[in-house]
Amino acid sequence: MRIGILGLGRIGAFHAETLSGLDAVESLVLADPFADAAKAAAERFGAEVADSPEAVLAAVIDGVVIAAATDAHPDLILAAVNAGVPVFCEKPVARTIAESVAVLKAVEGRDVPVQIGYNRRFDAGFVAARNAVLAGELGKLHTVRSTTLDPAPPPAAYIAASGGIFRDCSVHDFDIIRWVTGREVTEVYAVGGNRGAQYIAEAGDADTTGAILTLDDGTIAVVSNSRHNGRGYDVRMELHGFADSIAVGLEDKLPLRSVEPGVTFPAGTPHDFFMDRFTAAYRAELTAFTEVVAGSRPSPCTVADALEAGWIAEACTLSLQEHRPVRIEEVRAV
Repeated sequence: MRIGILGLGRIGAFHAETLSGLDAVESLVLADPFADAAKAAAERFGAEVADSPEAVLAAVIDGVVIAAATDAHPDLILAAVNAGVPVFCEKPVARTIAESVAVLKAVEGRDVPVQIGYNRRFDAGFVAARNAVLAGELGKLHTVRSTTLDPAPPPAAYIAASGGIFRDCSVHDFDIIRWVTGREVTEVYAVGGNRGAQYIAEAGDADTTGAILTLDDGTIAVVSNSRHNGRGYDVRMELHGFADSIAVGLEDKLPLRSVEPGVTFPAGTPHDFFMDRFTAAYRAELTAFTEVVAGSRPSPCTVADALEAGWIAEACTLSLQEHRPVRIEEVRAV
């Protein structure tokens, strides 16, 4: 098949490399506001260059991958859907929840599939955890812990436009908690602090946060996030039930050092970047998109799915601002 890519920054170029290695993909058509970025990627992967998103959509493509700046996501998603081209778009759907709701309303009922990029749904460990929960191996759940710790914060310009740590970073934890447990979040309580880069505080954001999520069956989920984790990129999940407990991310590249006498785990070099931690997941995610394009499976992460994680992020943001518990129905009503 022939796939278009809109946006050839860090993640767009990474997707171009991944797609060029998939058997299902025969050719790529690339576009980026910075012509040199598109040209460099085209030369590297033997792709074609188009001078605009409209030109990509007109180039008889089978599907399109949107890796452009967040502000461009809504218009690009709708342009592709209106052109009848299946869409893969990196999260978030839009910069604000209101824009995301507008996109959902615009694509609902259309027969053009849209897949939003939440790569943890395709990581082997998280898939195994979901299967264990669905099979009842853990018994009734009582506690879930989800962690995302970045090795260093993004640049100041990124932070200023990110919408805040809950919308930008924690939302991955919110999505994967929903997906693995199969439950919905009903209430949150969030806290945050600033112990590092001053520009994060100046942007009105926190660099380290914690959130307690109450799920609709009474399970408690604890989410921990930070922009400062000197040992590396740490993504983990624990699930504790009445019959068993399991963990995702307990492997030799875990960025955590044991001080127990005689313990040599973990023994590997710690993960230091999200592309390192999730290389295989990204490949599985884009392979799934080629199956969506081929019509052999529905979207594995719809706009509606992404919006559910977004509501949790909105509730946590409000909770942090007002220092109180917030029910999800409260932010939905806004």
